Amino acid sequence: MQNSQHSWVKLAVEIGPLIVFFAAYKFGGLMASTGAVMVATIVAAAVSHIVLRKIPPMLWVTLVVVLVFGGLTLVTGKGMFFYMKPTIVMALFSAILLGGLFAGRSLLKMLMSSALELDDAGWRKLTLRFGLFFATIAILNEIIWRTQPEEIWIDFKAFGILGLNVLFMASQIPLIMRHQIKEPAE
Repeated sequence: MQNSQHSWVKLAVEIGPLIVFFAAYKFGGLMASTGAVMVATIVAAAVSHIVLRKIPPMLWVTLVVVLVFGGLTLVTGKGMFFYMKPTIVMALFSAILLGGLFAGRSLLKMLMSSALELDDAGWRKLTLRFGLFFATIAILNEIIWRTQPEEIWIDFKAFGILGLNVLFMASQIPLIMRHQIKEPAE
């Protein structure tokens, strides 16, 4: 039961701030949603720390970027700072993963090895794919916030990025299956 509860906590920590952002936007606009997502991300980090006894690296990065760019948005009243947040987070993740590969290390393996057991070739391929995927999302976010009305960007941020993540992860299942380390039969 404990593991199932932790799965729900992990899911709530990951998508809770996104749901809060979208709902707050629908009721109060960008400034209200920016403040709400800042508070929700702090709460998510606190819940993660209390229940899971750790704050995952991706949540740390998101927390810092949300607070900095959300703060800039609230202080200046300009949404562009918050529009750039997904670009910066995704570009940073991409640079870290691809930079690690360039240096001969699969940093994704360090983050996900407790959930997946892959051979080294599988970790390299998966890391490359994630790095390129994050770069693509960063570019796509820039295109959408710079060319589309705010409402379109909000929908993209709330549903488009999440949907693309789900599709991308599902598309990686064949690679994971090919490179999964099999336990020897007893």
